[in-house]
Amino acid sequence: MTSIRSAGGALPPIRLAVERARQEVLRRELDGCQLLAGIWCHGFTVAQLRSIRASLPPTARLVVAKNSDLAAAVEGTRWASLRPVARGMNAWLFVRSDEIPPALRPYRDFQKEWKLQLNDFTGAVYEGRLYGPDDFAKLEAMPTRVQSYQYLLGCLQMPAVSVLAALRARQEAMANPPADDAAPASELPEK
Repeated sequence: MTSIRSAGGALPPIRLAVERARQEVLRRELDGCQLLAGIWCHGFTVAQLRSIRASLPPTARLVVAKNSDLAAAVEGTRWASLRPVARGMNAWLFVRSDEIPPALRPYRDFQKEWKLQLNDFTGAVYEGRLYGPDDFAKLEAMPTRVQSYQYLLGCLQMPAVSVLAALRARQEAMANPPADDAAPASELPEK
């Protein structure tokens, strides 16, 4: 039986070059990435992976990669806390926008459609924090950018609306003085 390794124990240059190229592809995927999530994909067919990829938004990409390549690619980066999750059969979801719930929803829909409750998220890193499988509800419940803007606009608009309402009420009060039912003191009959 022949061995791939040479007598010195080092990988042949071609194999090493291919491994480094795969790691570089993963590093390029990490550029501009906001969330990196692992999905346990044991038993997925090619058709199922294509189905997931087709349903993802344009800002998300699903990559099937060796865990050792991903671990080498994230080493020394803000994604390094994901290394413990890089075990088993994983597909990696790279999300390049801060619209996290819309990027995770297609996989949840896929799980329901194919009844694959065991093939769940294995972990994710978002804003430097590691989220375990039980923490995905927090990521999925995050407001989208539009919802955040609506909330901020409402917070900014409410004080202005209150001030305008108070000014309008004062202006109306000055324009229409209240009619007094009581006669002025000079017109009161003397006793």
